[in-house]
Amino acid sequence: MQFLRSFGYSFAVFALVAAFSAVSFAQDRDRVVERTTPASPTQNPAVKKRPPLTNKLIVQSESPIKKTASSRPVGAPAATTSSAKKSTTYMAATTRSMMMDSIRAKLGIRYRYGSSGPNTYDCSGFVWKVFNEAGIGMTRTSARSFWNTFEPVYGDARYEFGTLVFFNKLGHVGIVAGPEGFYHASSSKGITYSKFAGYWEKRIVGFRRVPIQQPVWNPEDLDQ
Repeated sequence: MQFLRSFGYSFAVFALVAAFSAVSFAQDRDRVVERTTPASPTQNPAVKKRPPLTNKLIVQSESPIKKTASSRPVGAPAATTSSAKKSTTYMAATTRSMMMDSIRAKLGIRYRYGSSGPNTYDCSGFVWKVFNEAGIGMTRTSARSFWNTFEPVYGDARYEFGTLVFFNKLGHVGIVAGPEGFYHASSSKGITYSKFAGYWEKRIVGFRRVPIQQPVWNPEDLDQ
């Protein structure tokens, strides 16, 4: 009987110690807490991501279009430049060449009133001689008579080579060289070239043309 009491008392003590150890172990063990984070919008396929806000204005430019048609109205004439000029038809190249040869041969010869060469010339005598040596027949007379005999000329044609130009109330005449000047028998310089600009342009009376019959080209001339 005494043995049973001792065994029961020992079993109770053992049970009490075991229970106390279990409680202590549970208190000393690290607590593990599972933390859950909310799913981000990108992880949830049902949530669409909104674009970030910005103050920058994006403008889409139009694509370049190549022009394939002219802006000029249909049927309108093409533009022409002011530099385009009609070629001279006053005299043939052969006639011009013969006149220039005559003029060059006389440059520097002294002036003498009423003279027609070959050592001295006045203005009308010089003009008559040049045309005569180029094969153009005309009467030797005064500058005023040339003015009254030949037809007037206007516009750009006035400044074509070979046109006659008159000055000083029809008291002087020369041969136009081009838009810039003319050849004449000057009382101070003899046969010379002078520019229109300056002294002479203020004294111009007008222009006349000597009628010239253009030579007819004959193919048989090549065989001679």
